[in-house]
Amino acid sequence: MIKNSFLLFVSIMFVFSCNNEIKPPLKNSIIPPKAEKSPVSFKKFNDIRIDDYYWLKERDNPEVIDYLERENDYYEKMTSHTLDLQDKLFNEIKNKIKEDDESVPYFLNGYWYKTKYQEGLGYPIYTRYKDSLTNKEEILFDCNELAKKHDYFNLSNFQISPDNKIVAYSTDIVSRRLYTIQFKNLETGEIYNDKIINSSGSFAWANDNLTLFYTNRDVNTLRNDKIFKHTLNTDYETDELVYFEKDETFYANVSKSKSKKYIIISSYSTLTSEFQFLPADKPSDSFILFSKRKRGVEYNINHYKEHFYIITNKDNAFNYKLMKTKINNTSSANWEDVIEHRENILIEGIDIFKDHLVVSERVNGLNRINIKKWDNSENYFLNFDNETFSANTTTNLDFDSKKLRYSYNSLNEPYSVVEFDMITKEKNILKQHQVLDKNFDKNNYITERIWANSRDGNSIPISLIYKKGIKKDGSNPLLLYGYGSYGNTIDPSFSISRLSLLERGFIYAISHVRGSEYLGRDWYENGKLLNKKNTFFDFVDSTKFLISQGYTSAEHSYAYGGSAGGLLMGAVINIAPELYNGVIAAVPFVDVITTMLDETIPLTTSEYDEWGNPNKKQYYNYMMSYSPYDNVLKMNYPNLLVTTGLHDSQVQYWEPAKWVAKLRDYKLDDNHLFLNTNMETGHGGSSGRFEAIKDLAKEYAFILDLENIYN
Repeated sequence: MIKNSFLLFVSIMFVFSCNNEIKPPLKNSIIPPKAEKSPVSFKKFNDIRIDDYYWLKERDNPEVIDYLERENDYYEKMTSHTLDLQDKLFNEIKNKIKEDDESVPYFLNGYWYKTKYQEGLGYPIYTRYKDSLTNKEEILFDCNELAKKHDYFNLSNFQISPDNKIVAYSTDIVSRRLYTIQFKNLETGEIYNDKIINSSGSFAWANDNLTLFYTNRDVNTLRNDKIFKHTLNTDYETDELVYFEKDETFYANVSKSKSKKYIIISSYSTLTSEFQFLPADKPSDSFILFSKRKRGVEYNINHYKEHFYIITNKDNAFNYKLMKTKINNTSSANWEDVIEHRENILIEGIDIFKDHLVVSERVNGLNRINIKKWDNSENYFLNFDNETFSANTTTNLDFDSKKLRYSYNSLNEPYSVVEFDMITKEKNILKQHQVLDKNFDKNNYITERIWANSRDGNSIPISLIYKKGIKKDGSNPLLLYGYGSYGNTIDPSFSISRLSLLERGFIYAISHVRGSEYLGRDWYENGKLLNKKNTFFDFVDSTKFLISQGYTSAEHSYAYGGSAGGLLMGAVINIAPELYNGVIAAVPFVDVITTMLDETIPLTTSEYDEWGNPNKKQYYNYMMSYSPYDNVLKMNYPNLLVTTGLHDSQVQYWEPAKWVAKLRDYKLDDNHLFLNTNMETGHGGSSGRFEAIKDLAKEYAFILDLENIYN
């Protein structure tokens, strides 16, 4: 269960080729592991569930670790004939990526900042330059050095004090998303003794250069529930608690306004939000409530001069509207419309500049950027002549700038960072990611957006890419990706690794199912709670449509989803297993009922507004009707690769482990069923860029093997 986010992929090489010299092992030659049954009974609303594998949640039980390791061993032995292919894919993808690379620099508070990667190294190097990029480089962090002693390493966030002398930074070495905040003197290189543990990684400096506000995370539920105030060079155990979010369905975070004038505490659930603010010059003052929470009302705030600007769904503005209010009168009764609600236009965010307001919008699934002068003398749009693209504003931290930075890419065009002069309207491509392959040409690929018919009369958008020359005769292997939860929209974007798939004859497609906001807020509302099955049906109906149009056939159809998208995969193979030859379910959320009934599990209570509260009979019954683990049947299933991480903080490892154990017991076919557990990582997988490519190569080797493609 994530928001965020996740979901890269892309990997495989030339056109169908069957190499008769490479033979997979006989399916029955290696006996798959079998998890012991230890039935536990659960009763709810006169319904009794028997969970044979509940014991697998005992993380410290040696028998659990033994089972996971036996599954890993089985997977490795059964796929050993693909090792050469995995290696080929890894090198193929890696060699297309510019290893010695750097980001587009951005300017903030007198310094230029840049992120670099060096050849052969897996982690970023963060640098800065005072006043000009021609001045001496100052290395803030070399994550390659910091990661040397760890199997997993992630530097998630760093913030530099207003006087540019001290950097606060957060790291995770377990992949549990429990971050440790430390402080480094940028003049001397000294690491201070201050060490704040169990943070969410969000924090903000007050303007005194001594005070840091940060978010604490509950070690059991992993809910961000407390905001503390830390004074530099003091023991964190003496830190002052400034806010405690008592509602277990809410999260809390802290940040600083772009204007640098306010520290802002946000409290939010799926449906409701609330903010507090504090002048950054007065860290000893108390936070001021912006506007009291009201169930179902979401809002977000940005400061500009004498006003706060608010994106909100207030007054039934389901696609959101933009409002404003004076800084000394912030309750919702005083909010005024700036951009009224429009039924066919979704407001996704704003960027505030000294002279301009930039509004990111979505119309009929497509991004556009609206640029307005504050004095209303000008109002225009950046539109993009494509249907399979992604365009979003990026790093725009300089409040005084007249130049907007945004990103652009499409299914066949690499990621670009563009600088747009909002006065002259000139565009300057600051950087386009390189594909280190002399044979790569974006014009060698066809991109499309097509619309499938859903069973309830809706039209489901599908984005596709494939190599020119492919015939729609049903013989093509096709990988269909889906997510469809939390309103997260998966825009069509470029992937270097995906080229390996396309060059081997694959079609790649994204089904923009309900549960996302691709077609606006209604599209999301109709794919959650008691409408959740629409997400699954949309994916199945998309698959049927692609087959009916000759893009693929059931013999060559594959599906991929991770996290909540893994739930989608689990539900889909229970509904229509006959449509897929193979499925990859990455860190899948599949044991819906058990998880949502256990309030001690991370993320549970905060998810009620997304999935429903199964302590209420209506939601319990509905969840039971689709929960993948509870609906495993004695029938044939597709070939299946399931991945997880032992330290996963979002979807606990035991969900996919239990699911695989039950599938082994129930399924009637002789198809592959693999569980691969990374014993060192969590929800996001491996931390280094090269290790992540290895994981990807393994996933795509699984699919290629099913197509008998080994070259």
